[in-house]
Amino acid sequence: MIATLLIVMAQAIGASAGPLEPRPLPADTSPLQARVDAAPDGASVDVGPGVYRGDLTLDRPVRLIGHGRPLLEGSGKGSVVRIRGPQVTVEGFDIDGREGGRLEADSSGIHVAAEGATIRDCRIRRSLFGIYLLEANGARIERCVVDGMRGRDPGEQGSGIHVFNTTHFALIGNEVRYARDGFYLQSSSEGRITGNIVTDVRYGLHYMYSDDNVFEDNLFQRSDAGAAVMYSRRIQFRRNRFIHNRGFASVGLLMQACEDIVAEDNLIADNARGVFLEGSTRNAFRRNAILESDTALVLYDSNREVRFEGNVFSGNLSPLLLVGRHTDTVFDGNYWSDHDEPDLDGDGVRDRPYRLSNVFDHLRGNLTAADLFAQGFGASVLGAAERMFPVLELSPVLDAHPLARAPELAAVPAPPAGTDHASGLGIVIALSCLGGGLTILRVRGARR
Repeated sequence: MIATLLIVMAQAIGASAGPLEPRPLPADTSPLQARVDAAPDGASVDVGPGVYRGDLTLDRPVRLIGHGRPLLEGSGKGSVVRIRGPQVTVEGFDIDGREGGRLEADSSGIHVAAEGATIRDCRIRRSLFGIYLLEANGARIERCVVDGMRGRDPGEQGSGIHVFNTTHFALIGNEVRYARDGFYLQSSSEGRITGNIVTDVRYGLHYMYSDDNVFEDNLFQRSDAGAAVMYSRRIQFRRNRFIHNRGFASVGLLMQACEDIVAEDNLIADNARGVFLEGSTRNAFRRNAILESDTALVLYDSNREVRFEGNVFSGNLSPLLLVGRHTDTVFDGNYWSDHDEPDLDGDGVRDRPYRLSNVFDHLRGNLTAADLFAQGFGASVLGAAERMFPVLELSPVLDAHPLARAPELAAVPAPPAGTDHASGLGIVIALSCLGGGLTILRVRGARR
């Protein structure tokens, strides 16, 4: 199936780090190398405007500070900046990898293989990997911009920011576009990923075997997947935006074999599939806005102890695709824009439970070809008929206390400014108004 193909693709590209690149040959070395080698430990090396050609190795604790946006132009044979000593700072540079180096050597704009590095206000272009952290505990990357190689196949380049076997790291306020993946995290824990923008990549976040990380206020958009998270535990997602991720197997937020995940106050909108869960346990989704997607949720029957509470589901073509015959996922107190049962006693809860799935949704989840007819008239008729005269022994998927009015989700972020296509307009409408049969997100109605 399409969803399974997405997981296989994600797993296939995950790989361990390659051997460290050594110091470049003299002919390929930056003219700044002599100044760095002569500086005492802890010193600042100030670099003025200009173009500095060649690769640079920082193997001692120094601060390399650019003034007036100096350009470090690599040799085209490997990583432009190679950090091999602890407590190194690189700040204020433009870096050009010249589309050179080798993927198997992890050639990067900045490659870090030491503890305590800080990379700040750097702009990296035409590099296989943008910034690579290899066993770089305590690293901090902030306000950097990575432009990959537009038009190159994802398999022919690396990630914008790649984190491998690293702990206590911070990725703050960075921008990545046109790379293979925006962020790739593997075997890396206790990190903070805040305020980043990732767009026009394969996966905004590609994530494996990494525990105890916090993602807040990030934007993942216009990619094959906003986030593909696998084999990980105790991750927190708050106030992120997973939007405009559309394609053959696209999804806003995918989790496979994940445990104890918390997703709160996120905007998940205009995706082919909003949230995809397989083999995951004790995951909680609270106060998220899941909007304007073809299918809001894809759930496998291998999930256990998953809960959806206080979320808004609005403007989705289908609320659920269930793969399997049953699920113990709990839905309670969510708002569903297509649920038209009355609230006669005025307590803010509709008088009957909301049934998420019908017989056609079951067929879609278990027969690949059925998905081709998901929006047809026949599918609607079959769904209505099955509600009236059940013919399959399926365990119903119910929201026991569906809200009559959408709650005000004050912490959910708005879509980015400048959205100029129809789906973006639909999200804005859903976030801002009520009436005339339009979809709803924020209303100032009664709270539960």
